[in-house]
Amino acid sequence: MPFALDDDARALSEMVAGLAARHAGLADTRERFAELAAGAEPPASKALVDHGLHALHLPEELGGGGAGLAELAVVAEAAGRALVPGGWLPTVLASGALQLLVPGHPALARFADGDSGALVLRGLTARRDGEGWRLDGVSDPALGVPGARWLLVAADADEGRLWFLLDGAQPVLVDEPVDLTRSVGRVDGATLGVLTPLAVTGDGDAIGARVDLLVNALLAAEAAGVAAWAVETAVAYVGTRHQFGRPVGAFQAVQHKAAMMLVRAEVAAASAWDAARAETDVPAQQRLAAAQAAITGVHPAVEVALEAITLLGGIGFTWEHDAHLYWRRAISVAAMVGELDAWEGRLGVQALSTERDFGFLEADREPALRAEIADVLDRVAQLESSLTSTAWNRLEPGPVADLLADARLVAPHYPAPYGRAAGVIEQAVIADEFDRRGLTPPSTVIGEWVLPTLLAHGDPAQQERFVDATLRGHVVWCQLFSEPGAGSDLAALSTRATKVDGGWRLQGQKVWTSGAHLADWGVCLARTDPDAPKHQGISYFLVDMTSPGIEVRPLRQATGRAEFNEVFLDDVFVPDGCLVGSPGDGWRLTATTLGNERVSIGSRFQHGAAAGLAEHLRAGRGADSDPGALRALGRCVAREIALSAMSVRSVLARVNGGQPGAEVSVAKVFSALAQRANTRDQLAVVGPIGATSIGGFAAEALGVPAVLFGGGTVEIQLNVIAQRVLRLPR
Repeated sequence: MPFALDDDARALSEMVAGLAARHAGLADTRERFAELAAGAEPPASKALVDHGLHALHLPEELGGGGAGLAELAVVAEAAGRALVPGGWLPTVLASGALQLLVPGHPALARFADGDSGALVLRGLTARRDGEGWRLDGVSDPALGVPGARWLLVAADADEGRLWFLLDGAQPVLVDEPVDLTRSVGRVDGATLGVLTPLAVTGDGDAIGARVDLLVNALLAAEAAGVAAWAVETAVAYVGTRHQFGRPVGAFQAVQHKAAMMLVRAEVAAASAWDAARAETDVPAQQRLAAAQAAITGVHPAVEVALEAITLLGGIGFTWEHDAHLYWRRAISVAAMVGELDAWEGRLGVQALSTERDFGFLEADREPALRAEIADVLDRVAQLESSLTSTAWNRLEPGPVADLLADARLVAPHYPAPYGRAAGVIEQAVIADEFDRRGLTPPSTVIGEWVLPTLLAHGDPAQQERFVDATLRGHVVWCQLFSEPGAGSDLAALSTRATKVDGGWRLQGQKVWTSGAHLADWGVCLARTDPDAPKHQGISYFLVDMTSPGIEVRPLRQATGRAEFNEVFLDDVFVPDGCLVGSPGDGWRLTATTLGNERVSIGSRFQHGAAAGLAEHLRAGRGADSDPGALRALGRCVAREIALSAMSVRSVLARVNGGQPGAEVSVAKVFSALAQRANTRDQLAVVGPIGATSIGGFAAEALGVPAVLFGGGTVEIQLNVIAQRVLRLPR
């Protein structure tokens, strides 16, 4: 998904790309490595200043553009993608932090006029000297220090963090940069004399949280741009490079590596985007967003850039190829964000008291709709019946289900008379109203995938018979697709349907059927023409699960639960009225069902390892001050925030006219891998409790295979990403 989601943001990104193509070609940048390391500004810097991109975020009354962090992040991502050289990023970090610390400071007008700057955050301490302060030590390396006109320097003291604005003309230490396209240097406190601070911030300070957010959001956005370039470059290469008589990109190992690169790049982009959108949030939310951006936004770019080089092979490891320049930028950015362990710990501490808020609607958005929904849900809250049964999370029939179905709130995106044909914003408003009352929106579970197929392809009689009854909880569905010899390869199914008078006779076996032991009806794929090609001759049937000849055998899982089943179909009669579409339409109809399935699964992350681990630490069963436990919690939270950010970002892309794309399969892969990693981190923290049923930690871990397999295995999803999204050859 493009980093820029709306027309204005896309235009801004395209402007940066155009400026980079004209003024920041990598051939020219290569010739300037030595002068760039010394702090000289390349032609690209003047072009960015001429177009106001250096002051995009500064107040209009000071000569700036009056824009926000979201716009700066778009520029940073595009600059990272083009590897724009010079001091744009350190300059906007310095001026942006100064505006946060001392709004309207006179130096901001100088920044707006084109002065360069650098932000020095770590390594210095401050001590009193009479009426002023002296700085001790040598700062950590910081971007853009050599050549900067202004240095905004932080130093730690007993009073808190002190901030000083220094003239960049004073001597600095020039380091040899890893990123050859811009300077890195340090400030020696011994050379500075007595100074007066311009601001003081402390632990938990709101301004400090905003500075952290600014820095991490822009570093993450630039890293996302680097990762995007790496994916595009590697995929283009393996799609055309031939070995062993085939395109390299046709080999599954290569396809999976390329697909995982895209997954990491999309996670990085979503993390950076989430941090940028947190600019107006409260400080606690900003701390969550800043920390997760450092963990899941910045650092993955290093791995993506390295994987690009491995796919490029020897040519990618040469000095002449640009891949190592992007790899160097990723390494440099990851270093500048600071120690990963520290950010994991900070996120863990914040997560003990705060959850990330992913609401994106104003409280007064769609007031008439809100009032209508509020009236219905207030009545729901007064009823004793629950929305769902504890059995397979099915919609429980009764007054609540009837009330919600009458109000067309069970599936508001369905067309009338079953839903409201609600668009993305309307759906979000409805979900927000449920959330305000602590109510879980109803689910028809497998019905959420079946009903769209019936609405799109079923006849009026089928729709009248099944849709409303399902929305009221009277019909529960299962999906009879997978077989012992046809799991992810559904088209290889062998269940047969033979035409008889008035209907069809089904013979075969299905497996891994979720909830079949509780279902009233099932959707079944069966082969009606055994002589047709593999993806043809398949038909789509609605099967009454009480029909003679059906035997359901629950499969007990490693967890001890029995949620999946074998289903045996022995001469099961299905009337003609339960064939959806025409004979042979099954595969086409299945695409509708699976398409809805992937959207549903990919848009949710209900694992909850972070919440469980946080509760464990808060309850005192673990050491809530133990750095290792807090880092583990931070990693779990970062993964869950990144996945939720991808989901919200996808929704907003649709609001702006986009369609679901790569993010659907990407989210499915990342959700499964995140759950696997989260359970591992969880068990590593809880210790001996993991050998018991206490807290459900072992049960979470034992349930991971269901996530890795469900909705298509990770490997199948990687195939989908590689072949359908990245367009690699089969």
